[in-house]
Amino acid sequence: MALTGVSQKTVEEDEAGMRLDRWFKAHFPGVGFGQLQKLLRSGQVRVDGGRVKTASRLEAGQVVRIPPLDANIADKPRHMTANTIRDRHDADVLRDMVLYEDKKVLVFNKPSGLAVQGGSGISRSVDSMLESLRDKSGQKPRLCHRLDRDTSGVLVVAKTRGAAAALTKSFRHRDTEKTYWALVRGIPRQREGRISTYLVKEQTEDGDRMRVAKHGERHADHAVSFYRVIDSNPRTVCWLEMKPHTGRTHQLRVHAQHIGHPIVGDPKYFDVQNWDIPGGVQKRLHLHARRIKIPHPDDGMPELDVTAPLPPHMVQSWNLFAFDEADGLVEEDELN
Repeated sequence: MALTGVSQKTVEEDEAGMRLDRWFKAHFPGVGFGQLQKLLRSGQVRVDGGRVKTASRLEAGQVVRIPPLDANIADKPRHMTANTIRDRHDADVLRDMVLYEDKKVLVFNKPSGLAVQGGSGISRSVDSMLESLRDKSGQKPRLCHRLDRDTSGVLVVAKTRGAAAALTKSFRHRDTEKTYWALVRGIPRQREGRISTYLVKEQTEDGDRMRVAKHGERHADHAVSFYRVIDSNPRTVCWLEMKPHTGRTHQLRVHAQHIGHPIVGDPKYFDVQNWDIPGGVQKRLHLHARRIKIPHPDDGMPELDVTAPLPPHMVQSWNLFAFDEADGLVEEDELN
């Protein structure tokens, strides 16, 4: 839908610290850098009534003046949060989460804070919202895998019973390649490596928690992950690419802790004492399901290969540490 008149948009809390040009790219991906510069030079885009530059940092609560934009520019936002979807209808939220869709498959970009399934204290989840997408025959789309509530990113859903069986089989037989991006405390000595442990679930006052177990311990499952450092901020944090070979609960979060570099903002597994989170970084889980490659449930279709943009709180941190998403994209393409 085109923006035919001047509008005002308020900067949200989880967008604080973003550069104006990146904020615009998130909300209006059709606006090119050159176009934005022209709008700024002519004073058509303003922040709190004043002129600004593309590199200006935004603060929560500031109001951005948006001039009339063409239909091809006024695209839907790439990013959503649990807060921004709160008062919207389920079907509308799910449609705006779609990264890929065909007759058999839906792939969503799940926001951080939105549960995949219901449970104690959870009134809204992706699974409950899928009720709004039942087809004419009454068939509801089916979840094929899970993401932690505070983990954002790629979530695969099947539209038919047959597609669900095929996709679930691919996950079970590990025919998928899942890539996560994480911000962790410190920098591993080895720039890349393999993490192999046994994990067991235990109940605590704060809910279920996974811990590293000994081989042969009752109910322990083998877990294998791979990691690679993409970029780092000296002595503070680094950007890890993580790939789980197995699919255990909280696997990447426990494995990051196990190698001494827990994920920033992790309420369960960040166990470093006397470490202050860097200024400008939100105390939220910095783990994102960045990309998935999985066989399509239709044999004649090409492999599904879907990438999800970072959530706002991670965009803010990437901006703070001058991490360039393009570095991760180049590395991904070189390895695949």
